[in-house]
Amino acid sequence: MKLIRGRVLLLLLIILSGSVMNACSADVIQNILPEGRESESVPIDENKQKAETPRADTKQIAPPPEPQEISTGKYAYDHLTEEERVVYDEMLTAILNHDEKIKLSTTDLDLMRRAYTAVCGDYGGLFWVEGYVFTRYTKGEELVSLEFAPKYTMTVEERQNTQIQIDEIVGAWLAGITINHTDYEKAKYVYELLALNTEYVQDVEDSQNIISVFLRQQTVCQGYACAVQYLLNQLGVQSVIVSGVALGEAHAWNLIRLDGEYYMDATWGNNGYRNREGLETSFIDYNYMAMTTGEMLMGHVPDEGLELPTCTAVTNNYYRKEGTWIETWEPEAMGAILSDAWMQGRVVTLRFADDFLKKQAFRYFIEEGFIADYCNGITEVNYIEDDMWKEISFCFN
Repeated sequence: MKLIRGRVLLLLLIILSGSVMNACSADVIQNILPEGRESESVPIDENKQKAETPRADTKQIAPPPEPQEISTGKYAYDHLTEEERVVYDEMLTAILNHDEKIKLSTTDLDLMRRAYTAVCGDYGGLFWVEGYVFTRYTKGEELVSLEFAPKYTMTVEERQNTQIQIDEIVGAWLAGITINHTDYEKAKYVYELLALNTEYVQDVEDSQNIISVFLRQQTVCQGYACAVQYLLNQLGVQSVIVSGVALGEAHAWNLIRLDGEYYMDATWGNNGYRNREGLETSFIDYNYMAMTTGEMLMGHVPDEGLELPTCTAVTNNYYRKEGTWIETWEPEAMGAILSDAWMQGRVVTLRFADDFLKKQAFRYFIEEGFIADYCNGITEVNYIEDDMWKEISFCFN
């Protein structure tokens, strides 16, 4: 989960002296007008899609293409100002068209950065671009234009071939779910899909995009977050990538919309424990599938770059939805849950409404051994106790 932040490498500002002219076309700025030109490269931060680094130079200012307004309904896009949306559309259109560079309709660097961060949040599938280079053109001391040049990692042909490979894998992965399933079922399916099919590996190639997930099945948090956004988008569920810090390290996760808004961190969906033979055994940890803001803040601190809602909905919380949320002392009902998991040989987690209930269940089923009344033939109990989440996980696998 450790993400290596990129560094800002400053380029020397080139200032030429000379007379000031009224015209400021691209040709005039380049060839006649004494100019100030500063180029700066902004790549994807090693594990987050924002940061500023290398440098490059450019020779021409191309007019912006006619922007495509295709992002209405995307979370980050809908939370921008009108001017920011225009620049967002210009950038996204250039990236989708694989344009070398364009002249933006703004000269505001902060606005440009906010727009690009929003593009990256809304579109987890832009695997062929890794940051951008921007160039500022000045007339005397006046900033007259701002150029945007995406940093492509492959040619158009390579991008098309990679997309074909990704489409094939995604088609196979999503074969077990349809657009007609509920949003909860779609979110759970994607969460489980990534937990079961993707391994967290640092320094894997293409770890900052979906190539690492679908073609290598190894990635880091940025890859997980991009894949969640990409897959849920295929299923018609709104989501956006959230960047910030988790456990003191740079991290990425998602905000998703089901009946309400929830936070999902698929990176932490694959958990594990050592069984009685001392072997590492994995299981899906559903704590991070549909979190409220309060639950998310127990381990995550989002950046301030994206306006985020206060998520309070609990209807689609996994434990409530699956019947393992315990609000009252009903040992027979809990025993039935444990019996079912025991017969299936799987991990089951009971989450309790308060510490008293949790301690009561622990004493009854584990210390006093009444679990044997519900799990025929059981001779020992492997369990994980989690005080922060008020949970007991019974590991029958």
